[in-house]
Amino acid sequence: MKILVIGGGGREHALVWKIAQSPLVSKLYCAPGNPGTASLAENLPIAIDQLDKLLAFAFENKIDLTVVGPEQPLSLGIVDLFESHGLKVFGPSQKAAYIEGSKAFSKDLMQKYQVPTAAYGVFTDQAEAEAFIKSTGAPIVVKADGLAAGKGVIIAQTSEEAISAVRDMLSGNAFGTAGARVVIEEFLTGEEASFLVITDGKNVIPLASAQDHKAIFDNDRGPNTGGMGAYSPAPVVSHVIHEKAMQQVIHPIVDGMAAEGRPYRGVLYAGLMVKNGELKTLEFNARFGDPECQPLLMRMKSDIVPLLLAVAKGDLGGMAIEWHDKAAVCVVMASEGYPGDYRKGELISGLEQAAEVVDLHVFHAGTAIKDGACVTNGGRVLGVTAVGSTVKDAINAAYQGVSRINWPGVQYRTDIGKKALERL
Repeated sequence: MKILVIGGGGREHALVWKIAQSPLVSKLYCAPGNPGTASLAENLPIAIDQLDKLLAFAFENKIDLTVVGPEQPLSLGIVDLFESHGLKVFGPSQKAAYIEGSKAFSKDLMQKYQVPTAAYGVFTDQAEAEAFIKSTGAPIVVKADGLAAGKGVIIAQTSEEAISAVRDMLSGNAFGTAGARVVIEEFLTGEEASFLVITDGKNVIPLASAQDHKAIFDNDRGPNTGGMGAYSPAPVVSHVIHEKAMQQVIHPIVDGMAAEGRPYRGVLYAGLMVKNGELKTLEFNARFGDPECQPLLMRMKSDIVPLLLAVAKGDLGGMAIEWHDKAAVCVVMASEGYPGDYRKGELISGLEQAAEVVDLHVFHAGTAIKDGACVTNGGRVLGVTAVGSTVKDAINAAYQGVSRINWPGVQYRTDIGKKALERL
């Protein structure tokens, strides 16, 4: 099989790494890819939003399966475009991807199908939004309705902070058109978990549990990012919570999307808040989480290609996923200043030394090659991911790898996986 992976981040490097292990694959491409994918696939100089160029390449090169990583091409309708030309593609349609493309749609959908979630309001008028904030009080959560690369969520500790966030979003200063409409919702307490499944619109297979770390600094302080690290399995997702997630969240949404004329095929990611044995749904994403994808794929024992192909064909019935009985931890190493402004082009040292750590893989995200050397080229630069017999072993191995890598201004959290240790 000839397979094309679309994207150039850490998630896509992990997908390429896992897909490359399949005996079914004869040729692997990645568009645009990064220096990490280049050793496993042929990188293509095509951006993720150049849908016509991606289609032309896939059609002319008789690609058997295209795997879409990021949310942007999904929201632009790449799946519909490819399928209209008879090409198999893994990912939700444009109408289905709207579950991530609009937080207001997602919240309304949850309300309609009785999926537990936080109380909320949707606003385009600043005065109405401010009145809602004042009547609700703080802490309170302000979300840009559209896609904002994981950064469109402001947890405001005061009403003044929330009102300021609303003004920034509705004025277009923050997140552009993505913030033209805002969702304001009650602040939930508890412990977050990432609950991912793959589905063909009818059949659903859950993936292993995981937990992301959104805030930039230790102890979940500072602004939200695209994700500073993740681990799997997540002890907070007990057997009881797993069953509640499937019955109260996943099945109602998959069935509800079908009833809405938006049948969902691909990865469905539910962000959950767990407290006292109960859960509420924070958000949905229409793709693998990044960085959750990295530890999940390192734990996946099954060949991923038959699963991706079955979803693309709409025939996932009777399939299952086998997992390694190990833990995996991913620590994201980021550029100084991220999630705000940051410099590019800093020389990265220690990649070869980190690669010597047993059961560790360094997934590239924001990197580039300059004058034959690997340099920083994004906010989140690397996802240092390790497996171990226990979560503690995986944490130790991941940070052993992190300690060997350096560049001017590098930053990373030192507490990835700490919540798991507290529950064991």
